[in-house]
Amino acid sequence: MQQISKEKFQIVGVKATDAERISKPSLSFWKDVSIRFRKNKLAMFGIVLLIILIFMAIFGPYMTKFDYSTNDLMNTNKPPSSTHWFGTDDLGRDMFARTWQGARISLFIGVAAAIVDFIIGVTWGGIAGFKGGRVDEIMMRIADILYGVPYLLLVILLMVVLGANLTTMIIAMTITGWINMSRIVRGEVLSLKNQEYVLAARTLGANVTRIMGRHLIPNAMGSILVTMTLTIPSAIFTEAFLSFLGLGLTPPLASWGTMASDGLASLQYYPWRLFFPAILIALTIFAFNVIGDGLRDALDPRLRNKG
Repeated sequence: MQQISKEKFQIVGVKATDAERISKPSLSFWKDVSIRFRKNKLAMFGIVLLIILIFMAIFGPYMTKFDYSTNDLMNTNKPPSSTHWFGTDDLGRDMFARTWQGARISLFIGVAAAIVDFIIGVTWGGIAGFKGGRVDEIMMRIADILYGVPYLLLVILLMVVLGANLTTMIIAMTITGWINMSRIVRGEVLSLKNQEYVLAARTLGANVTRIMGRHLIPNAMGSILVTMTLTIPSAIFTEAFLSFLGLGLTPPLASWGTMASDGLASLQYYPWRLFFPAILIALTIFAFNVIGDGLRDALDPRLRNKG
């Protein structure tokens, strides 16, 4: 019988070796999140806008020869010009310098509130969710009681007792602000603590701190990051709201809230005094909100196969 050589055969379809080859390199979770976040044009615009605002907050006060706290009664309420780019206020202080000095304080208040909420909320919610049972019940009932305290009344009491200053304002905004973060973290931990990798870690003798730090909190970081990005604009808006009520910072310190409060009284005659701080508050809140929305969409596993 004639031998048939292998050269006379042609494989139809995909070779077995090629079928097992991964056609697309695998991506880590955060790499995939980063790629999909960068595809969100509105979120990237928010990032650029936020970078510009932070840059101006750092270097803006040095771009003018005027000091934010120096009074010049000979140049009160001057409109924007080549000398005073944003005009002056009722004491002749340069609005450009005060606006970017106020940006430092407003952004600092927002970031500080977010950091405090992160530390307290993640710790409280993580322990409550991981321990469960009676511990969870007691801790969350305490959080509910604090959440039920009238916020404005609490702020006014703190301002009266401790005085109106930057530290008091941060304490007032964070004394109950961490509760929302703790609830979110508790819910994430409750859904994660019975996963196989957590049970394996507990079986191998890992303590609570290691399980929380290595397994639970990192896997809940998506929700935590989104909550933090939405906490910062909320804190900035709260500071502006308190300043409108006369509970803001004491002069000569400036923030966007105190500047907007001062400018409201003279809106009819000197509108630029309200326009610049108000538009920057709106832009900052917009930037953080679109970044938060972009993170939420990028972290949502249900949207990975869309778009």
